Amino acid sequence: MGARGVLRPVSTLAASAGLVAAIAALVAVLIFAISFFVVSLRSYNRQQEAVAASQAKAAGLPPPTSRPPAVSRRDFFRKSLIASLLVFGAQFGGASVAFLWPSLKGGFGALIDAGDLAEIKAAVSSGEPFYVGTGRFYVVPYNGTPSGGADYAAEGVTSDGIMPLYQRCVHLGCRVPFCGQSKWFECPCHGSKYNSAGEYQLGPAPRGMDRFHMEIVGGRVLVDTSEVVLGPARGTDTIDQPPQGAFCVAPG
Repeated sequence: MGARGVLRPVSTLAASAGLVAAIAALVAVLIFAISFFVVSLRSYNRQQEAVAASQAKAAGLPPPTSRPPAVSRRDFFRKSLIASLLVFGAQFGGASVAFLWPSLKGGFGALIDAGDLAEIKAAVSSGEPFYVGTGRFYVVPYNGTPSGGADYAAEGVTSDGIMPLYQRCVHLGCRVPFCGQSKWFECPCHGSKYNSAGEYQLGPAPRGMDRFHMEIVGGRVLVDTSEVVLGPARGTDTIDQPPQGAFCVAPG
């Protein structure tokens, strides 16, 4: 599929460096908190033993035995509070790590099987995109000509006349629907508009829609959503497609 080579299998998809650093920092904080509470509890118990021994010596009594003293109401509530905090911290930390960790089992952030190539090409033959919700992308027909420094085939984001586009607007992240009238993608939030290849046309967006690497294996369309390929610069137009009808979103 060009210079990029074969897509990485799901088992080797790696989280971004920033995500790994955030998870490592969270785990480190949890370990520190648990260690701090344990050390504090042990220190408190030693202090209580020292106080008891000092009081016994001042009263001329033998030092207390190593048998643990009866737990007072205050100590019971104190230890219960610490235990509750530790349990809450463990639950919160586990939930946070599960939320932040990238999906490696077919969801966004993994290698997505978008479907059969022939079926997808039939679905997009009318010019309408094929939407893959699990991967948060559209598959669009593409037969453009490299232009303005944009060569999508060499970048590995198009093959066999189709191309995946990330659904997110590059302006402020809204989902960009496809307008059946203009045959462009039109952002309902701030009016950014892109042609059917996701190339910038109008509005505040700084570039074209982002896309993903893809390849065809055994007649299946595989899209790698673990890495976002930044969209083409403003002014890129490889398909020369004016709007085919009225806009769905009024120009800003």
